[in-house]
Amino acid sequence: MAVTLNRDEAVVKKIREGLKQKGGYCPCRLAKKEEYKCICEEFKRQIADPDFEGYCHCMLYYKSKD
Repeated sequence: MAVTLNRDEAVVKKIREGLKQKGGYCPCRLAKKEEYKCICEEFKRQIADPDFEGYCHCMLYYKSKD
């Protein structure tokens, strides 16, 4: 299992700018809730799931099974 940044540098730049503007909260969500603080709770659960492979909600991170 590995968690890496999205290979698309433009996506990474845009999401990081949004994180900076929202104080570390997911820029893809309207509410500023603790569970939306990056790395969000949703993706932490996906990381823990051995069958999950894919991107986090905002597509900043990718979890592979390898």
